[in-house]
Amino acid sequence: MSAAEASETRMANDIARNLAHLGFDKAAAELAGHIGRFWDPRMRGRLLAQVDAGAPGIHPLVEQAVKLLR
Repeated sequence: MSAAEASETRMANDIARNLAHLGFDKAAAELAGHIGRFWDPRMRGRLLAQVDAGAPGIHPLVEQAVKLLR
């Protein structure tokens, strides 16, 4: 995993932990919305590639958010 990819995963995981109090479905939707609105397409692409590759350490909310982004 490159430094940029690690950065996207870390950021997405941090946001997921901050939104977890909303409950799984609401948090995943909010995370997907945040990533869709504020992340550069290259950042989104790297995150999606990491989830697709089954990279270790990805928060379940991030995985669900990626599904919602597709």
